[in-house]
Amino acid sequence: MDKLQAMATFVAVVDAGSFVGAMDTTGLSKPAVSRQVAELERLIGSRLLHRTTRSLSLTEDGRRYYERCKELLAAINDAENEAGQQVRQAHGRLRVGAPQDFGVEFLAPLWGQFLAQNPNVELDVVLSDRVMDLVEEGYDLVVRIGHTPNSSLVGRTLAHTRMLLCASPEYLASAAPLESPEDLAHHAVVAYSYFSTGDTWRLRDAQGREQAVRVHPRVHTSSGASCRALAVTGQGIILQPDFLLYRELMAGTLVPVLPQWHCNELTIQALYPTRTLVPVKVQRLRDFLVQALAAPPWSAVDTASLAKTAKPRKKR
Repeated sequence: MDKLQAMATFVAVVDAGSFVGAMDTTGLSKPAVSRQVAELERLIGSRLLHRTTRSLSLTEDGRRYYERCKELLAAINDAENEAGQQVRQAHGRLRVGAPQDFGVEFLAPLWGQFLAQNPNVELDVVLSDRVMDLVEEGYDLVVRIGHTPNSSLVGRTLAHTRMLLCASPEYLASAAPLESPEDLAHHAVVAYSYFSTGDTWRLRDAQGREQAVRVHPRVHTSSGASCRALAVTGQGIILQPDFLLYRELMAGTLVPVLPQWHCNELTIQALYPTRTLVPVKVQRLRDFLVQALAAPPWSAVDTASLAKTAKPRKKR
């Protein structure tokens, strides 16, 4: 016997005033309604109803039991409604990981809008350029740029970014000619410390021909933003994603170098551990980021045109 079902049937009988009346509420046949009430009486060892051919009435034990059943069933209903409301709403702590520069440049300005749309969510944002382990480190979602080796993760594409060679006009005005990738070996370079290929830069032209060049950095740094700042002040050539460079490219403080050569396009993804029973807070953040980055500002930059119009500035 399903005790909760039997209790609900008993309450329905009392509220309806008859076994027949309880049929509409419970969806059970009259014999099934009668059987459940009888089984409930045997279970508790007390008669709950006075039965006559014309009416039903509660015994003293039945009245007390009826009141407690009503309270218990109402509490269960409230708990289910509350749980269902919580499931439908984004709530709780949301632990998010993202690359350092992308997190500062593009995600940080978005968090206020996301929190306004989801007032019951608390954000715990960790910025790091190392590869984060979602499961081991307890992340709900991470934003990752580039290759995703863990096939068990679910990925949603947010945007794409291109790696560009850039330098300041001042640097190029006083530096040696730069006409092919091999020339990079003779130039000052500011290198990003976390490149998987180290100080070997792999470039590809429009025909798909690849060339690897060993560069000799004047500076290594673990920050793409630092690479950018050093390049703007004339310290050398950098290879960085266009989401970090597009403002400087548009302003002319950086110009493309060897625009006919490029690296593979990188995918910016939102990653989370599973496809089934994804928490609403994770769904909301994923969908929010997809919408927010649907038309990223760096995608409108035409580096080929900028390279043609750029004029190196001579140092005074």
